[in-house]
Amino acid sequence: MSDSFSQLSLAPALARAVAEMGYESMTPIQAQAIPVVLQGRDVMGAAQTGTGKTAAFSLPLLQRMMKHENASTSPARHPVRALVLLPTRELADQVAQQVKLYAKYTHLRSAVVFGGMDMKPQTLELKAGVEVLVATPGRLLDHIEAKNCVLNQVEYVVLDEADRMLDIGFLPDLQRILSYLPKQRTTLLFSATFSPEIKRLANSYLQDPVTIEVARANATASTVEQRFIGVPDEDKRRAIHHVLRERGLKQAFIFVNSKLGCARLARSLEREGLKTAALHGDKSQDERLKALDAFKNGAVDLLVCTDVAARGLDIKDVPAVFNFDLPFNAEDYVHRIGRTGRAGASGLAVSLVSPSDTRLLTDIEKLIKITADVEPLPLEDAGARPVGRYNDGRRHWGRDTDDDEPSRPSRSEGVRESAGRGRGGSRSSPRAPVDPFFDKPYEPGASSGDVPAWEKAAKPVGRAVSANIRSKKRVPALFKAPQMPAPAEPVVAPVEPVPALALADGQPVG
Repeated sequence: MSDSFSQLSLAPALARAVAEMGYESMTPIQAQAIPVVLQGRDVMGAAQTGTGKTAAFSLPLLQRMMKHENASTSPARHPVRALVLLPTRELADQVAQQVKLYAKYTHLRSAVVFGGMDMKPQTLELKAGVEVLVATPGRLLDHIEAKNCVLNQVEYVVLDEADRMLDIGFLPDLQRILSYLPKQRTTLLFSATFSPEIKRLANSYLQDPVTIEVARANATASTVEQRFIGVPDEDKRRAIHHVLRERGLKQAFIFVNSKLGCARLARSLEREGLKTAALHGDKSQDERLKALDAFKNGAVDLLVCTDVAARGLDIKDVPAVFNFDLPFNAEDYVHRIGRTGRAGASGLAVSLVSPSDTRLLTDIEKLIKITADVEPLPLEDAGARPVGRYNDGRRHWGRDTDDDEPSRPSRSEGVRESAGRGRGGSRSSPRAPVDPFFDKPYEPGASSGDVPAWEKAAKPVGRAVSANIRSKKRVPALFKAPQMPAPAEPVVAPVEPVPALALADGQPVG
């Protein structure tokens, strides 16, 4: 097994592009995966983030597709033969750029489709014909339903960062996409971590795969120095300033857990004189790409971002990563600190640990099998603390003030303050009078044992019928029977005795 790109049997056009990019020695994942993919075998590869997985699957796929290379302008001569699926837009754009660089001296076409952008330019590019299609699952399904691309000639499928795609709920979309593909194909699955869910996915869609693991699961790069600094939430911004001055750092990633906290922290650091940009899911795709380009070009010193930027982004020579908030998922810690110390360079990962982060820190220790040494950070006097309010991403507000002032206003003070400002918002407006009755705790009255009035049911009067039974309603009749007089009782007259008549023979008559 060779460790040099020059010893690979690549096509002259690919070898020329690789040489121009300065590739000389292969990383462990490249040295083991490229020969296997060239043989047409399915691969299940696991490696630390930043070790060159993109080249490990791109170069052998392009080499195997060179037999289909042609200069024809007909779209029918350029069907989709390789499909690369990725979880995030930034990662898809980055992989597409790398594929274009590898194939720039060939006639193989490539395209990228992802959400947040207009579909019309993507549709025109797809209908012109491409051999390598890089996509996110959601936007690819949109194009499939619109009949903009046909996948019945796909020979190679790559699932990159598959664990992240499962974490964000792309499994149903992946299953739908794979149902459109031919059964006979080469499937490559690459991920920085191997979870039980990933292994079940591989068993379902990979045929006799070759498992390649160049490092133990969930391992961090040995070139990254990890520091854990114990600091309260209100002093985290001061800690960032301190480390930047102490180490002389020019650029760094700063990771937070929420979109709202990301935007507010970026504004706060910008007001404090640092060139800062924010990157999170609520920004448009154009804003996200501009922030990344500014960070790559050095126009921005600090990139405050959520975990949308924690996977696969390859920005060279980033010296440090700050975890302003410890991640809720311990595996995201591995990906976050993988943004520094890439391609053998050294890097620094600083995690700011507040007293409420004990459980999150314990999960990280269990995952990467280390014992974190949380060191205190000696900060300057309170006068050097940045002025303003902060939000730690957990719906908790505090205020950067002196130690003798409360760090968080009470609810009643906030209500009274907002009521006193009025419509104009002036803090100098007089406050509304406060009734001390509303600050007292609840005290039951002396007659609390009595039955409440609303529970006293009215008792029926004059009859022993339940009050819940409604009386029969009288309804007037349209046709009424005539009233007949009551029949009179017969009058029986008394019978007077009739005197008997005497006959001659002496017998009575009648």
